[in-house]
Order: sequence, then C-alpha cells, then structure tokens
Amino acid sequence: MDPSLDTWDFSSPLMSLWMNRFYVYLGFAFGISLWICFQIVIRKQDKNSQKSVTKATGDLMTNGYIPLQKKEVFVSGVKIFYGSQTGTAKGFATSLAEAVTSLDLPVAVINLKEYDPDDHLVEEVTSKNVCAFVVATYTEGRPPESAEWFCKWLEEASSDFRFGKTYLKGMRYAVFGLGNSAYASHFNKVGKNVDKWLWMLGAHRVATRGEGDCDVAKSKHGSIEADFRAWKTKFLARLQTLQKGEKKPCDGNCKRGQCESSAEEEPFESTSEEESGTEDHQNLNSVVDVEDLGKIMNYVKKEKREKEQQEEKSGLVRNTVKNEASERRAMITPALREALTKQGYQLIGSHSGVKLCRWTKSMLRGRGGCYKHTFYGIESHRCMETTPSLACANKCVFCWRHHTNPVGTEWRWKMDQPEMILKEAIENHQNMIKQFKGVPGVKEERFEEGMMVKHCALSLVGEPIMYPEINRFLKLLHECKISSFLVTNAQFPVEIRNLKPVTQLYVSVDASTKDSLKKIDRPLFKDFWQRFLDSLKALAAKQQRTVYRLTLVKAWNVDELQAYAELVSLGNPDFIEVKGVTYCGESSASSLTMANVPWHEEVIHFVRDLVDLIPDYEIACEHEHSNCLLIAHKRFKIDSEWWTWIDYNRFQELMQEYEDSGGSATFSAKDYVAKTPHWALFGACERGFDPKDTRYQRKNKSKDISGC
Repeated sequence: MDPSLDTWDFSSPLMSLWMNRFYVYLGFAFGISLWICFQIVIRKQDKNSQKSVTKATGDLMTNGYIPLQKKEVFVSGVKIFYGSQTGTAKGFATSLAEAVTSLDLPVAVINLKEYDPDDHLVEEVTSKNVCAFVVATYTEGRPPESAEWFCKWLEEASSDFRFGKTYLKGMRYAVFGLGNSAYASHFNKVGKNVDKWLWMLGAHRVATRGEGDCDVAKSKHGSIEADFRAWKTKFLARLQTLQKGEKKPCDGNCKRGQCESSAEEEPFESTSEEESGTEDHQNLNSVVDVEDLGKIMNYVKKEKREKEQQEEKSGLVRNTVKNEASERRAMITPALREALTKQGYQLIGSHSGVKLCRWTKSMLRGRGGCYKHTFYGIESHRCMETTPSLACANKCVFCWRHHTNPVGTEWRWKMDQPEMILKEAIENHQNMIKQFKGVPGVKEERFEEGMMVKHCALSLVGEPIMYPEINRFLKLLHECKISSFLVTNAQFPVEIRNLKPVTQLYVSVDASTKDSLKKIDRPLFKDFWQRFLDSLKALAAKQQRTVYRLTLVKAWNVDELQAYAELVSLGNPDFIEVKGVTYCGESSASSLTMANVPWHEEVIHFVRDLVDLIPDYEIACEHEHSNCLLIAHKRFKIDSEWWTWIDYNRFQELMQEYEDSGGSATFSAKDYVAKTPHWALFGACERGFDPKDTRYQRKNKSKDISGC
C-alpha cells in the first residue's frame, strides 16, 4: 500500500477545504473588496463634512461672530483734537465723535489747550489711531488761544533740523479748518498750516483737508455747518476703508496703479474745494514722486519768473540808493526778513534779532537747563538769546542757520541805537515767554521768573562785536542787571581789545592750523590767520572771565592736539569748552554729514588727551546731553574744590564800581566766582543734569533731536 494514501484522509475537513480552495479564495477577495469600498465611502463622507464645517466657520468669521483666529486691527481708534475760540470747533468735534462711535471705534475728544505735543504727539506714530484736527482761524490769521501752543510747537518742529522729515512718519491725520472767506488774506490759515506742518514732519494725510466758511454767500455748501457735514461724510467713508485695511479708496478706474481721485495721497496742501495753486506746492527739498514732477516744474518756473521780476525791481531800488550816497542800506532785506522769520527769529530794527532757546523752554518745564547752567550756574529759563548784528565774517561749515544771515568784513549798513535794540529784544523775549502761560508742564514759579531777564547770550547768530555800539549795548545790559555772555569768531582783534568788561567773553577756536581754519570757518578776510592769532593774544590781556570754544568736527579737526595746546598757551583762557559739532541737516552751503559728529565718549577721549598736553588745566564739568565738557584752569580749583560758577550779584556790584570810577576800579575773574555743585562735576553720576529737575526721555528713541 502506498504510504501517501495512508497520510491523506479524504474525509477530513482539511481535505474538504483543499478540494474547495477556489471558493475560499473567492470569499476572501470579496470580503476585502467590500471593506475597501466601505472605507472609501466613509472617508468621502468625512471629507464632505469637514468642508461643510469649514465653510460654515468661514461664514461665521466673515460675519464677525466667532473669531477663532485673531483679526488684524487696522484702526485702533480715533482722536479728535479741537482748537476753538467761540465753541464752534468744539461742537463740530463732538458731532464727529458721535459719528465715529457708530462705527464701533473708540474715540477721544481732546482740547488742544490741555494737550502736550512734545510729550504725546510722537505716540501716534505707532498707535494705529487716526487723528482728526478741527481748528479755527482767529483774528489776523492767528490760532485760537487754546491752540496757540500746539501750533507754535508744530511750526517750530517742522522747521527744526533735529526733528527731521520723518519724525511723525506712520501717523495718520485729517484736518478740518474753520474760517471766514471775507478775510481772504488769512482764510483758514490755521487749518492750512496745521495740515502743512504735520505733512512736513512725515505724517500721512488720509483725507482731503476740509475748509468751513462762515460767509454764507461764499460757502460751497451754503453754511459752515453744511461744509463740515460734507467733509465729515468723506472722512467717515475714508475711515471705513481704513478699517478694512485698504490703503486707498479705489473705484477700479486706476491709472498706473493709482486712483486718479485719491487726493489724500497728494503731498501738497490740497482741499476738495480748491485748485492746486502757488500756495499748495510740495517742499522742493523733499522726495517727489515722478508723476508729481509736472506740478513741481510748473511751480519752479513760476517761482523763477517771479524772482526775476523781483530782482528787476530790486535793481531799480539799488540804482536809486546808489544815487543817494549819504544813505546806507538796511542789513535785513525783505527776502532775508522772510527767511529768518520762518526760522523763528523775532527781528529788531534793521540788523538785530532775538530767539527763544530750546533750553529756555526746557527749564520752564523743569526738564533741565543748558550746559551754561551746569558749567556757570545761569538760570536757563531767564536767559535771552540775542544779537545786535546778524552779519558775520565767516561761513562756518557747521553754521546752524545755513548762511541765511548776511556776511561782511566791516559795518556798512544802517545802524540802530542800542537803547532801541535792548528794549525791543526784552519785549520780544517776554512775548515769547508769555506764550507758555498755561502750557502743560510749565512750572508757574519759573514762568514768573522767566519774565524777568537775568542773562543775555550774545551768541544767537552773526558777529555781535561787529556792531559799532557794542560797548554801549553791554553797558545798558549791566545797568539792567543782566549778565553778558559774548561770543566772537576771532576775526576782530582791535574790537576785542577795545571791549569793555563782560561777564564772560568767548572766542570760537574751531581749528588750530591755518589750513583747517580756512576749511572749517571759511573766513572772508584774506589775513584771517593773523587776525585769529591776534584775537587770541587780545583775549589773554582781558581781566574778566575768558573762554575758548572748541567745536569738534570728526575727520576735520580732532587730530590737531599739539596745535591746540599751543593756541591755549597763546590766549591763556580761564576755561575751554569742548563740544561735539551739532549736525544741522542737509545744506548746499555745507558738506557736513552725521559722520562728522563725534560720540560723547570720543569727545571725552579728545579732552583727556588735550589736558595731558596743558598741565595748568584739568577737566572740571560735563554736560552729557549737549555732548560738551569744560576744561578749567587750576586757579579755579580752590582747596581741591572747583569754583567755575559765577556770583552774578557780585559781578553787577563790581561793574557798578567800575562805571562809577570811570574804568579805574578794575576787577578780575576770581573776584566773582561761586562754588560748583557736585552734580555738575566731571565724573558725577548725574553727568551734568541738575537733580532738581526731571530728566525727560523721548518715547520715540529712534528720533534723536539732541543738540544745543
């Protein structure tokens, strides 16, 4: 028998499965296919369900019901500022606030009288707020009393190189002005100016400026209320567009990617009612879009024609003056008067001026004084910065007025009397101080003190010693118990020798070699170097306090240490002020850039090296914020303590004795010294900042407007 047959039992279940294996395979295949089909159906249903949920969630998010993801905020709120005299602007601001509230936006209505732009305006750069300004024009085109400080600050900031053209970049704003076209010469002047100044500081205009007209006959919409409603409608529509994140309103009729109707993007002063004219032009020093060049060129051509016509008229006037040999011309021409007035000068007569120093403003608000306060104890809020001569004999590369002042080597203009100059200088200074009454942060006691001038810095601009009656002017100052700080550019040695005593006499030592002095000061005199040396020798003969004023210009005069040391021995000054140059912005008159401005630590390094070469001197004081240090002669270090401050009352007593004696009762610098406080000394932790005041740090630290 075959053994294999014994092994296989055909009656067993395994044998049965083997014999029917085809059906088993078929069953398995069918089951797997069925499972696969089932899985496909399940997954397709899940996918459809997910799509439905996603769509429903998207609809809900679109309607704002369930913010599963944080929505980007394009407008966080609206701030409405108003300056009102009779209450109309305030009413419009309130009306606008009610309308903005309907858009579910936070809104704040702010009286400009209670707002400090110096502290808070720069915050709008990053706040995502939209700022609306509703401002009225008052008598003679002036702002209402409540907006005077804001407008003055804005005007000065827009023309101050320390702020620059991007100070408010990122801020969004719109302006509505209130005025009366019956006064055509200054119709809506305040609104136009606020619009212009904000734009000059880099802010972005989001809506066309509106102009309300109280003259019903000339109002575009029949009344000032209707003018405001028309502007408000446009502003609210623009606000809704901004809320959606759209930068420009667009109706689809675009040209080269820009809406033809988007007037809010124009970098000009524009309104919905006016045509672009001579007043509404772009600052030619700013960056211009290519598509705006046509308007700019038209303006330039028109301005050129007007200038030529003016020159022709001036030529006729000059010819007339030439025929009148006995009459001298005025130093301040109409064009110069306009330029200096725009820079904030209060001009006096035909050749003098006064201006409010930023340190005066700072100390009025308890935010610290200038370096003269730290070094010599002046009260900055009581200091008047003026000059009896706007003319100068140099064209220094760091001139902070970009040479808008006249130049000359001798006095060849009409001359005003010193009594008139001093009287009007004090009056103008007091009027500028009065504008700070009620300004947020101004200390009442310092405001009252500021109205009484105690110090006069004859260093505003120009060369004060050129004024033929400078000694009479100084005598008048001292009779009024006003101390005198006179600065000269070391080109008039005879005048320095003939000068009567002053509280402190400065000589600008901007370079130590003939070549570098010519390069930096660009003097008009051909014998400038000999005049410079003779001026230093004349300084050495003075008995009152004398100061060398060194302005460091990196890469131009910081490597001349030995030559500086030799000049110190020539003039033997009581003090040496060393200050880093202040960059005054771009100018065709100077090639100076920020690269030429030394850091404070670099100034300290220079001073240390210089002191090593002049053994009779030591570093006495520091004013970090002005990037300035004081080197003092050791004779002012009494019993190991510095006495660099001034006893001003004692100086006035000595001057009175000097005048009463006809000049025979002389006195020296050490006769009116005062002890220097510890906080003013070099190495003190305060670094020259008076602890009685509060140090103010700007919130927008990227915008550096330091300088002196």
